[in-house]
Amino acid sequence: MNDALLTRIAEALERLAPPAASSADLGAAPAYVWDGRVIRVVERFEPVDYDLLTGIDAQKSALLDNTRRLAAGHAAHDVLLWGARGTGKSATVAAVVGRLQADGQDIALLQCAIDELASLPSLFTLLRRTRRPFVLFLDDLGFDEGVGDARQLRSLLQGGTAARPSNVRLYVTSNRRHIVPRHLSEQDDPVNPRDVVDDKMALSDRFGLSLGFHAIDQQAYVDIVAGYAAKLGLSFDPQEAIQWATQRGSRSGRVAWQYVVELAGRNGIAV
Repeated sequence: MNDALLTRIAEALERLAPPAASSADLGAAPAYVWDGRVIRVVERFEPVDYDLLTGIDAQKSALLDNTRRLAAGHAAHDVLLWGARGTGKSATVAAVVGRLQADGQDIALLQCAIDELASLPSLFTLLRRTRRPFVLFLDDLGFDEGVGDARQLRSLLQGGTAARPSNVRLYVTSNRRHIVPRHLSEQDDPVNPRDVVDDKMALSDRFGLSLGFHAIDQQAYVDIVAGYAAKLGLSFDPQEAIQWATQRGSRSGRVAWQYVVELAGRNGIAV
């Protein structure tokens, strides 16, 4: 096989190969996702209106203040939002970023899937190329199979050459206050159980701001429904709203929104 033929084969293979993936313009969009290789634009970033979030005034105010500092280039905390499912943790993160963007602040949301934690050093390398502030969002984080990933994330939060850039803060949601399981597993060291507990809980200590989201009572649930319904110009029966939640075994902002979607559908309104 001569050199000319080898060259032709190599050129043909290059034409067949897909182009290398490239990340999106980091200054062009309000929200992005990281897929472990490149940063992609979120086509439709439509967070819940900040003012519609009801029953969590202290939490959303604290998060707004912290995020406003980040947007201004001031000192800001990494944040852990923990608590019961459906209580507004994820919605609050998006709503706060949306609120600041509406106020003219140049800040973006960047979500990373929790199974891509190992790729975060590569993501941080890309984010160091811009001065734009970013909220790096890790949703529903937990470590059930050990502490290896927890240690990795801990090192990224504080110290080391792979630590997150100064223009990036991590906002993490979890159903557990300490992220990792509360009880020692069979694989944990039975000789030094205190060391195991300290190691597992050290991750939550890395977050300067920890915000608890708790189950809501019946009146708070009805108030949330009322806020959503008023935004869409809908009337509703509080008893029917309560029955909707009872049938689902949960009172939360998520269930309230699902009920309002049902109301909107009955009235021929798109949401």
